[in-house]
Amino acid sequence: MVLTFLGLTVVTFFIGRVIPIDPALAIVGSKASNETYERVRAEIGLDLPLPVQYWRYLAKVLHGDFGTSVITSQPVLTDMLSVFPATLELALLALLIGAVGGVPLGVVAATHRGRWPDHLTRLLSLFGYSMPVFWLGLVGLLLFYAKLGWVEGPGRIDVGYEDMVPTVTGLLTVDALLDGDYDVFRNALSHLVLPASILGYLSLAYVARMTRGFMLGQLRQEYVLAAKAKGLSQWRVVWVHALGNVWVQLITVIALTFGSLLEGAVLTETVFSWPGLGLYMKNSLFNADLNAVLGGTVMVGVAYILLNLISDLLYPLVDPRARERT
Repeated sequence: MVLTFLGLTVVTFFIGRVIPIDPALAIVGSKASNETYERVRAEIGLDLPLPVQYWRYLAKVLHGDFGTSVITSQPVLTDMLSVFPATLELALLALLIGAVGGVPLGVVAATHRGRWPDHLTRLLSLFGYSMPVFWLGLVGLLLFYAKLGWVEGPGRIDVGYEDMVPTVTGLLTVDALLDGDYDVFRNALSHLVLPASILGYLSLAYVARMTRGFMLGQLRQEYVLAAKAKGLSQWRVVWVHALGNVWVQLITVIALTFGSLLEGAVLTETVFSWPGLGLYMKNSLFNADLNAVLGGTVMVGVAYILLNLISDLLYPLVDPRARERT
């Protein structure tokens, strides 16, 4: 984890030095004098050797200091902590849709290999891989919001419901339930369901495909034939024994899927004007706010590292052999 984190900081640091954005110029503006520009450049350490700059950058990151946002004039960490709950709420519901729907679909496809359930699952997975997420988002808004009126439109909540519930978890639907305000909950859920369903469909396609592959490998194993020969039911052989032996791989797949939902929500948040980390990073990039862009990149990278750690810790819970080794 330490080596991965150091590698992440090295990559983000050098990306920040090679992309055609001048942090000093973004701070002072194009009309500032050369003296002002040079003074600001020295204040933020851009005149130092690269190894010294990296060391200072690493020390600040370890202390949670990602610099100040050019757009908001606030610490980048403060900005990210304020927008991350919206992304987390979106990603959690999308992951729930992807995992709850993808695992059973993959199992059914594997047990009906070459028949219509298998072909249908593979077709759904193909569409999930092929369709651009921004296109799905626009079509979803046109159909379910503009035409049918089944869901609310862009944004996280209607203006009339803003700041009506106290912030406890940062997850608006959860905070509304904790406060007992069901009007706010219904409005927030109506805004959430469409972008979460689109992201959830993409993750469902990936989880279903991977589950199908893992299950096909297990169903060819000798212990499956032995279990059937002993008279165990098809349901028990498939859903208990075979599926039980692929949970280690599935935990890794689901963890990586969750990470991709956190970092891959940029286009979805842009289409739906969802005030999360992805939209924050997009706006920061368009406004040459390098501190915010790199801070968001580091935050997503740390999330991937933590998700890998959590998946490793979950292995002993689903695999008795891992418990014996530990």
